Amino acid sequence: MSVRHEVRPQPSDAPLPREHQLAWALAELACDPVPVDPDVTDMVVNRVLDDAAVAAASLVRAPVVAARAQALAHGPSSGGRGSLVTGVGSARRTSPEWAAWANGVAVRELDFHDTYLAADYSHPGDTIPPLLAVAQHVGASGADLVRAVVTAYEVQVSLVRAISLHRHKIDHVAHLGPAVAAGLGTLLHLDADVVFHAIGQALHTTTATRQSRKGEISTWKAYAPAFAGKVAIEAVDRAMRGQTSPTPIYEGADGVIAWLLDGPDARYEVDLPGPGEPRRAILETYTKEHSAEYQSQALIDLARRLHHEHPELADPERVRAIVLHTSHHTHHVIGTGADDPQKYDPHATRETLDHSIPYILAVALQDGTWHHERSYAPERAARPDTVALWQRITTQEDPGWTRRYHADDPAEKAFGGRLEVELVDGSRLVEEIAVADAHPLGARPFGRAQYVAKLRTLATEAVGETELDRFLAAATALPELDAGGALDAVHLTARPGLFDPVPAPGGLF
Repeated sequence: MSVRHEVRPQPSDAPLPREHQLAWALAELACDPVPVDPDVTDMVVNRVLDDAAVAAASLVRAPVVAARAQALAHGPSSGGRGSLVTGVGSARRTSPEWAAWANGVAVRELDFHDTYLAADYSHPGDTIPPLLAVAQHVGASGADLVRAVVTAYEVQVSLVRAISLHRHKIDHVAHLGPAVAAGLGTLLHLDADVVFHAIGQALHTTTATRQSRKGEISTWKAYAPAFAGKVAIEAVDRAMRGQTSPTPIYEGADGVIAWLLDGPDARYEVDLPGPGEPRRAILETYTKEHSAEYQSQALIDLARRLHHEHPELADPERVRAIVLHTSHHTHHVIGTGADDPQKYDPHATRETLDHSIPYILAVALQDGTWHHERSYAPERAARPDTVALWQRITTQEDPGWTRRYHADDPAEKAFGGRLEVELVDGSRLVEEIAVADAHPLGARPFGRAQYVAKLRTLATEAVGETELDRFLAAATALPELDAGGALDAVHLTARPGLFDPVPAPGGLF
């Protein structure tokens, strides 16, 4: 039976007992030794495969190269074995916070792993790199890592359901830091008092504005969750040494809610699993078939179907206007409601284009497919017929789709929209889609076979088939891996020569 935790700011002259604070409730969740259901364990393995796939595909992209160089400038810390950096052989190790940094950037760079959308946004797979890095450092078992991932997903999903950050232009990684800290509490079997202070510090240091996802979106978009994971590891280290956090971090008179979110009169209700209750939130999250913002997933599927059924929609000379009627979030984040002219700029960054649904629809309508590199190539974005079609596509908020976006019933919850097309000859076409094909309720839901296929498609070129087969065997056996170093096998090493044409940039370290 879930427990509803009421969260509201409190005046300083009325101290809030620790047991009534949200950070304490999250810490208690992390310390509850609940067995993991078999289907939840299977999904953890799926998400480890998913993270590895997108990380391997991004190994030679500039942000990942830079983050890797930073990490490798730091040797293993003295408190453990050190951690592995994706793509780099096991002979070179670094400290866990820097491995989390490099691997987190690799996982996030292509915007191609899992998602959960509710009151706010999240990519809960961002919790896995810091948890795996620390697990390797301390020689944890695979079962310990599975439990840690389950905790992190539970915390992040619970926060994302209840507390909107984006409404106040706060970046969604403010929910990620506490989730990682809680997951590390589970991994390391820490006391609730230690986890409580780690969560407080992680939240306090990962709260930043949403400018990282506004206008001309920069390479920092990939770094933001990696930073949250790195900072959460450091927060846990301090808490383990007896250092305390700003308290109460959520409910304080000068805390996050009172000054950064809904204000001193705010009230949130956060539903958390009760003592002994199974943690199953990971099963409510969903991965991506396409390398683009999640709210575009279903619309890419619709566009590629229309490409075959109505090829005339690819020709800007035949299209007068295309209007996507969709949710508030989609309209204001990746649609014309964002008021970002960069979303129509053929010279925009890749990070900007993957947050432009007009661009994504134009390319998917013309190509009938989506590719993590070719669909964003500068020459593809600048193609004259694409630019012409792109300029004819706008979005509008539709209350019905907004309601479905926020629905509690999984069967009603949807992230799609209705496409209304007006052709030059006066004819009209109206088509809609609710969920992506890969969604659990979609036309082709992702299962283990699809996760493995995605891994082979994205990673084989970077690591080679032999290394990929070795990794697959280790990752799929994750729950049975022993403590003491077996988790080192859950790591991909790049094929010889992959990094040679991509020199690492110099820096301070």
